[in-house]
Amino acid sequence: MRTLDRYVLRQFLKIFLVCVIGVPFILIIIDLTDRLDTYLAEELTRGSILMHYLYQIPYQMLLSFPIAALLAAVFTISSMTRHFEISAAKAGGVSFYRLSAPLLWAGMAVSLLALVLTEVVPAANRKSADALGETRSQREGVRTAFIYRGDAGRYYFVDRLNAGRGEIADLWITREGAEGEETDWFQAYDATAERAMWDEERGRWRVEEGRIRFFPSRGQVAEFRFDELWQREFTETPQELLARPKGEEEMGYVELGRYIDALERSGAKTGKLRVEQQLKLAFPFTCFIIVLFGVPLANSSRKGGASLSIGIALATTIVFLTLIRVAQAMGASGILPPPAAAWLANGIFLLAGLALYLKVQT
Repeated sequence: MRTLDRYVLRQFLKIFLVCVIGVPFILIIIDLTDRLDTYLAEELTRGSILMHYLYQIPYQMLLSFPIAALLAAVFTISSMTRHFEISAAKAGGVSFYRLSAPLLWAGMAVSLLALVLTEVVPAANRKSADALGETRSQREGVRTAFIYRGDAGRYYFVDRLNAGRGEIADLWITREGAEGEETDWFQAYDATAERAMWDEERGRWRVEEGRIRFFPSRGQVAEFRFDELWQREFTETPQELLARPKGEEEMGYVELGRYIDALERSGAKTGKLRVEQQLKLAFPFTCFIIVLFGVPLANSSRKGGASLSIGIALATTIVFLTLIRVAQAMGASGILPPPAAAWLANGIFLLAGLALYLKVQT
């Protein structure tokens, strides 16, 4: 690596790290100030609030990666342009393409790091939400009148759960059937029971004293009474049922895919969730693409200082986020396929960045 490469990377990394560390801290302070009254009203402990925000750090850092990478690239090139360092490099036989190569490599490295964080963030979000969701009844191990979404299109309607005793009172399980390939087909049914007990040894629930109805085809019903029912898939632990159902931001790419497949088999529309799943791949590579776009754009603005650099970064971010939102809506409504909707903004900025690069005087 040349001395010039190290110099360019050093300038980029200094600004990038300041933004990645500073932006989450600012966002956390703003959120805490806004929600402090709510936390006090819910009687949350200081420890719970602290753990909530500690687990929020990976998510806030991930959100700040694109703007941090863009600011770092724009400030680096703008500073070198104002101080005639780029002109000096060109006079020494170093083209702008070669000069900016370390920034592109850094952008790709940041994208790969963001891709790893994308799979770490869901677990952190889950723990963050659990820290705030630790209400008095949940601390006592009791949850009442809730619905839990299971795999393969199953829904559990629970009147009362006592997680400490491993007991459910008044349970209704329902699953809509689906038709398709033989491996994807499953039968619709619903079951009601007076109670269910958690069997620690077998790792599943024993449902007692109830009725189960099967719907083998339209217009046909088969009903049975049972004293004891073991459902192979009903393996969610009392602690899992006690917690909130997972949202899409609390699931990784693969887990969200399984959840979407289950919803589709039960007949639900999943366009929006498919876009969210594809964004888990598209969003990390935003860092590289936005650096590719910002570097030649900053070089073309030869006048102006930090205010111009910030203006370029903010304008680019606003346009980019607007495109993402528009594409999400188009994907959710079926106008665009989910992969196209998730990658649309990246594709537009990639083409624009390449066009700007071709116009740079090397």
